Amino acid sequence: MADFAHERRLGGRVAGVDEAGRGPLAGPVVAAAVIFADVRRTPRGLGDQVDDSKKLTRAEREAAFQRLTAMAREGSLAFGVAASSVGEIDRLNILGATFLAMRRALGRLPLPPDHILIDGDRLPPGLPCAAIPLIGGDGLSLSIAAASILAKVIRDRAMTRLAARYPAFGWERNAGYGTATHTQALAEFGPCKHHRLSFAPCAQFVLSP
Repeated sequence: MADFAHERRLGGRVAGVDEAGRGPLAGPVVAAAVIFADVRRTPRGLGDQVDDSKKLTRAEREAAFQRLTAMAREGSLAFGVAASSVGEIDRLNILGATFLAMRRALGRLPLPPDHILIDGDRLPPGLPCAAIPLIGGDGLSLSIAAASILAKVIRDRAMTRLAARYPAFGWERNAGYGTATHTQALAEFGPCKHHRLSFAPCAQFVLSP
């Protein structure tokens, strides 16, 4: 279960960073950075509510999102959220675009962090301070878990808005991932401007005669 052990060990302002949307065939990749004001004690129930976003249902993510944004309004946490566009994903590759979104999210924090914890096994270049990669970090650090929820909910909402303009792809349900409905629509209608043409399942429908 995620807790504040890594944040307390590092001391100072610790930003947890995670992303949502590396795997989909369409849409941006979104990153979030979260700093909790006081990691000496965990707010009541937070450890039970905030976890790796992939382990939560949509309803649980939405409830956690509401809790986290309420805490931000109260000043008990700060966060920054940013994205890299489909064009940037195709130009830089998904890893480079993910790193760009992470740096942007950190740049939108109202206060600079003293340390950064990043989910994964690699660190983006050009970070503003010392950073540590944590494999499975969204299940270890509450700051990273909170970032994973913010990034996931914000991205899912963006894909739902896009789905109203491109209803054939079912993005309100699959968030741009390569489900059967999505790939069938790709075969029938071809990719739109929000598809990642550098991803093979999209590229094949561009290159096919």
